[in-house]
Amino acid sequence: MARLIALNPDETTGKTKELFNAIQGKFGAVPNMMRTMGNSPALLEGYLNLNGALAKGTLSPKTGELLALAIGEKNSCDYCVSAHSYIGEKLAHLDAETIENARRANAADTKTDAALKFATTLIAKQGLVAAGDVEAVKAAGFTDGEVGELVGHVALNILTNYFNNTADTVIDFPVAKPLQAVEA
Repeated sequence: MARLIALNPDETTGKTKELFNAIQGKFGAVPNMMRTMGNSPALLEGYLNLNGALAKGTLSPKTGELLALAIGEKNSCDYCVSAHSYIGEKLAHLDAETIENARRANAADTKTDAALKFATTLIAKQGLVAAGDVEAVKAAGFTDGEVGELVGHVALNILTNYFNNTADTVIDFPVAKPLQAVEA
């Protein structure tokens, strides 16, 4: 059972209503994570703004989805892993093997693999990466700006992972089983 309430978009007013209307217009629905974030319009707006800014960056939407899968798995966020498995399949056209590999922070493409490894290293080291960690991702072909965007994607996904884990947000996507459960 959710620990924080997901607001009904039809019953909101003010800034939350304005944000929900924009989300509804763009996606056709307001996912439970955003409905729950709507309890704090500042949080929801901040999330939407950072997400929108990173979407205009140099990293591809596919890379963003792969990062979200790796980070969500690393942070044990069932909501985000389920959401990004669905989005990855339906919108980014990723196959099941690519999705599972990303959840393990692996990719067939060397550059993408380096991005996933860097993202999970950032999490494991709580942002205190070594010079060698940065050199490795740059050696894979990432510019200084792209390394910054990778950090931005990690921050965005940590925000959503921690939020959903705190709220125990009801998953409104097909549920992706934790990898540990799949392997057992």
